[in-house]
Amino acid sequence: MRKLAAAAFAATVALTTAAAWDPGEPPSSASVKVKPGVSKGTGKLIPRAGADRLVAPLGVDPACPAKIEIGMRSEAKKAAYATMNVEIDAPLTASRSMLTSYLPPGYELGAKLLVAVPPDAKEGTYGLRLRTPAQTLRVPVEVVPLDRLDNGGNLALHRPVTASSQHTNANYPPCSVVDGDRSSNGWAGGNGWNDATARAWPDTVAISLGGPKQVSRVDLYTLDTERYRASRYGVRDWDVQAQVSGQWRTVAQVRGNIAGNVRSDFAPVTADAVRIIALASNGANDYTRIIEVEVR
Repeated sequence: MRKLAAAAFAATVALTTAAAWDPGEPPSSASVKVKPGVSKGTGKLIPRAGADRLVAPLGVDPACPAKIEIGMRSEAKKAAYATMNVEIDAPLTASRSMLTSYLPPGYELGAKLLVAVPPDAKEGTYGLRLRTPAQTLRVPVEVVPLDRLDNGGNLALHRPVTASSQHTNANYPPCSVVDGDRSSNGWAGGNGWNDATARAWPDTVAISLGGPKQVSRVDLYTLDTERYRASRYGVRDWDVQAQVSGQWRTVAQVRGNIAGNVRSDFAPVTADAVRIIALASNGANDYTRIIEVEVR
């Protein structure tokens, strides 16, 4: 019986997460995550969140809303359909109003929740509530202006981004390279930029720093997972440039890269923007695939 329930659950998840993708591209990661476990048999459906709070900055590109992992765990004695309602205080909006699935005992289901902050929203703390019949999990959402955001020393975090092009086959927004998420797990689902011109170079992505800042380091994260290695799908060659007194200046160069993350250190300069000029990638497709850029 348990095997049948698990099989039905797997089929449900497959239908939920299936999406078309370019055969020449690594597919997107599933938007729904599944983790098996052992039920306590209490009959309760327990809401989960990936963080105890969510920071949502004002004034960012609408293509890159704040995000948090949410989920629910079944402590039932047998498999059943389970539903968790999602509520959020206005004027904020969430990408889903509920999470529902066939859930075997002990299984935990997780998904990404996107939280959009309209331009006229006020600074302050808003409420996000994950409700099941058993309990309600409350997650505060802190809305802060971009200039007051704690960026942890990363001057690029949530700053405006422009790119030479954007692949339209999936969700590859340029602003995602400054969303603070270094992981490749959300590839083609809103986390990571892919240009639109295969085997045509250069490709560029530029980040405005919001005014003159002293910079001396840029970290670049390219697509790199256990299955889709940087040595095949990642960026290989690029220049790092800083805009100093209105002029672009090359401050670092990377050649022959096969790693998922490269740190470039250089003599400090005062710049109001930084850009990556991609010159080649690994693999036959030769697209530019960048997950994150950090500037310090």
